[in-house]
Amino acid sequence: MAFGKVTVTQEDNHGGGITETERKVLWIGEGDASIADELYYINAQTDLDDLLGPEDSDLKTNLAACMLNAGPNFTGYVFPIAEGGEGLYSWDEALMHLADDPIDLDFELVALTIAPINISFVDLYQITCDMIINFLSKYITIHVALPGLDKLGEEDWEGCVDRLIEYQNTKVGERVHLVPQLYGNNLGVVIGRLINDKYSIADSPMRVKSGAVKGLGAGMPELPELDVVGEALNSGAIEYLSDNRLSVPQTYSGKEGTYWADHMSLAEDGSDFQVYENLRVLDYLTRRVRLLAIDKIADREFNSTASSISAHEGYFMKPILDASKDTVLKDRTIPGICQKPVEGDIVIAWVTTTEVKIYMMAAPVNSPKKIGVSISLDLNRLA
Repeated sequence: MAFGKVTVTQEDNHGGGITETERKVLWIGEGDASIADELYYINAQTDLDDLLGPEDSDLKTNLAACMLNAGPNFTGYVFPIAEGGEGLYSWDEALMHLADDPIDLDFELVALTIAPINISFVDLYQITCDMIINFLSKYITIHVALPGLDKLGEEDWEGCVDRLIEYQNTKVGERVHLVPQLYGNNLGVVIGRLINDKYSIADSPMRVKSGAVKGLGAGMPELPELDVVGEALNSGAIEYLSDNRLSVPQTYSGKEGTYWADHMSLAEDGSDFQVYENLRVLDYLTRRVRLLAIDKIADREFNSTASSISAHEGYFMKPILDASKDTVLKDRTIPGICQKPVEGDIVIAWVTTTEVKIYMMAAPVNSPKKIGVSISLDLNRLA
């Protein structure tokens, strides 16, 4: 007679959450040799004087502006490199060193306070992003500080604007964002605005409802406000920089405060990724769908039968479904980071018995960036 046996096994259905990469920013800039070539973890309580030294630097100034605009939940990383290339790493070597094993650091944005030596560096920024995506499957973007008005007072604003525009002329790089340091800490301000967790990653930094930026130009007494001929920077010049794919602040006549324009990339005309929030949403979804796909390698439950294809359409669309959920507060609806998927947004096609192609689409939620209002009088209405 057989003995009774009960066997219980536990299965992992991979239904849990993943560690979020979003809003994690890696700062790379020049610092004192005593702190160079080391990775530091920072949050809103970090004392930058203790960490980076009491001396002023572009890295510390922009980090302070980032922390101010990012809010109380700010976290990130900073990796100072020695001035003048005297340390172990250049900025791109440091980036690869941190992203690869054994450190294997996960981050969404790289904020680079080291000005490009020449215009060809703009190509290197995109190449570096592509290498990290190709080799490590880490979807990052690089945000670079461009030097503002010459601190020696030998440049006028017209020459400064022309020099800044040259950096992006004929360049293509959807993962590269150039931020002129018009007020000395522009890069820190916009990065902080982008990573503030009060707002969605689908929000443009242009969003006025997010409030005015904080601390723009604060603590920069050595920065000249007037150029060599005594002229101040005007809004027309700032708009011209924005039209030429540079990320700049902006003001609205009659409204107090300084806000931001679109955070433009160097994507070509007609690209879906000319503004950062579009690429940011797609990267968010890509990270999650990739992990789902890895879990399905050599899984016989994923096959070419109609029932399996139907089940896996739902399986792979889950990140988009989750991201599309609205939040309702009384009569206010806060949309998700994309629209709810509709029929036809995913197609699963088996190429061979061992290879499958999956095609997916996600639609962003519309938001107005140009608003035209026409008001007229009705003089024929009876009282």
